[in-house]
Amino acid sequence: MIDWDDVRYFLAVARCGSVRAASTVLGVNHSTVLRRIAQLEGRLGAKMFEKLPSGYHVTAAGEEVRELAEQMEASSLQLETRILGRDQSIRGLLRVTLAPTLATHLLMPDFADFARSHPDIEMEIISSGDLANLTNREADVAIRVVYDRKTLPPNLHGLKGPDVFGGIYMSRDLLPVWGEVGPDFVRWIVISDHGIPDWVRQRGAVVDGVPFRVTDAEAQVVAVRQGVGVTTLPCFVGDANPNLVRVPKTELHLYGTLWLLTQGETRKTKRVRLFTEFIARRLVGHAEILGGSPPK
Repeated sequence: MIDWDDVRYFLAVARCGSVRAASTVLGVNHSTVLRRIAQLEGRLGAKMFEKLPSGYHVTAAGEEVRELAEQMEASSLQLETRILGRDQSIRGLLRVTLAPTLATHLLMPDFADFARSHPDIEMEIISSGDLANLTNREADVAIRVVYDRKTLPPNLHGLKGPDVFGGIYMSRDLLPVWGEVGPDFVRWIVISDHGIPDWVRQRGAVVDGVPFRVTDAEAQVVAVRQGVGVTTLPCFVGDANPNLVRVPKTELHLYGTLWLLTQGETRKTKRVRLFTEFIARRLVGHAEILGGSPPK
């Protein structure tokens, strides 16, 4: 029996002309695309592509499969439109869950723009460190930083965004005395029970000094801005604050990749599709600051 997902991967390569481009469109790595194509060729007993210097060209057998595959795609889209996507009303509630730092320091202006463009959509922004269960309809869309994509729930539909980097920051006012006082007297600002991250030791920073503990990310930013000590922050937080600078001779750390996650029938509703398409475009615009390039 032919797996529709294998056919979908075949169509993506046939349309893009390359495995790399198809993997970008599908939001997977190129090895997954190659494996899916191999599975389809194995089931059909025929080669679907000829690999040439100019890219992947569909074979004669592949052209026959392509015609039937496009018919399958059209039927699938028709089914989704009639059954899964029956809620096409823009009016209604849209619940978005994400970490508080992402909401307050990066995406709230984008949420505001979306709300102004779609006044009939009632938005609920669930900014929390807890992971909402999309399967249980606790939220419609989740925006999460994921270090290993293998940990993504298999029942969720994911749209990959930019990578997120973090660094070690201190108050700009401390720079003149940093060379004199040095890191021997530094205090590390940490959130509640969390200790100093292991990656700090690998990025050129010492870990001496009595910790200064706070209970939330906003207090953490205020404490470092006041010169209490140094702390780890996402680059989109630290670099956007003119009163903060990266600690000299320290390196950045990859926190993970931003993913837009939706589930099942919910992702077919018009307001969810409008939102995910809108935010995906905005995330592309935020890629530099998320990756550690300070704003111009």
